[in-house]
Amino acid sequence: MNVTAYMSSLPAIPGIVFSTVGAIIILIVAIFLGKGLTIYLQRSLKDKIDKGHLDIILKAGYYGLITLVIVAFIFPLIGIDRSGLLVTGGVLGIVIGFASQSIVGNLISGFFLVVERPIKIGDQINIDSNTGFVEDINIFSTIIRTYDGLYMRIPNQTVFTSNITNYVANVTRRFEYVVGIRYSDDADKAIRVIRGIIDNEPFALESPSPSIFVDTLGDNSVNIVVRIWAPITEWFEMKTRLLWVIKKTLEEHGIEIPFPQRTVWFSGEGQTGKLSGKEDNYLPEAENDGLPALQEGTR
Repeated sequence: MNVTAYMSSLPAIPGIVFSTVGAIIILIVAIFLGKGLTIYLQRSLKDKIDKGHLDIILKAGYYGLITLVIVAFIFPLIGIDRSGLLVTGGVLGIVIGFASQSIVGNLISGFFLVVERPIKIGDQINIDSNTGFVEDINIFSTIIRTYDGLYMRIPNQTVFTSNITNYVANVTRRFEYVVGIRYSDDADKAIRVIRGIIDNEPFALESPSPSIFVDTLGDNSVNIVVRIWAPITEWFEMKTRLLWVIKKTLEEHGIEIPFPQRTVWFSGEGQTGKLSGKEDNYLPEAENDGLPALQEGTR
């Protein structure tokens, strides 16, 4: 038997082993390079980019490097024809594209969220009536912790295409009260008292300046509008505390917030009667001459 022919008929085991080992080594080196690049970028950009957007950039860079090494070095080493791979990848990409439009849309939307930066981790936001704190911004979705402590995952495509209200994007924010006083009270005095309270509040901003004015003459009260600007870090605490301070201070100066009340007048031939909320629901017979009879329970 021809030994040369027999040896040539055997599979090239050493070549296969060499290619496999070489591919594994290249992949391990690529992983270490990706980790090193991730650590370097994290240290370099941590003070320039917020944590949520930096995480997206690091993940995209790491997986992009691994993919590039596999296609450029490992495929030729193990004998995969990249030209055929491009054709197969093109067809497969079309199929996957139709099947995963939402996934691709979320990925692209996540990229645009990084570029535009309408929100960042820690912001208080409202997205399509979903309110809460931004916990994380991933490649495909944004994580929100609601004010009730619930976990909410919103796809990035929904985030990017919805109206976003960011409550803490600006350094200042305004809040407003409507304070009603009696018609018998002095509105100018009430305004002076309220202005004094605001002037003594250390976190109430002078610019933009607060505004206090009589807005409407209501059915039961003269309504005074109070608008105050505050730093966003103190806004909620001021809004919940200052209204009660205004109420107590006005009462100390003899200015009260009125209760709703109604006065009904009845007129007859030569005589007029008055019925208020605290009087009985009928008129005495001696005083009811010429007036229509009132049924019990009516006002």
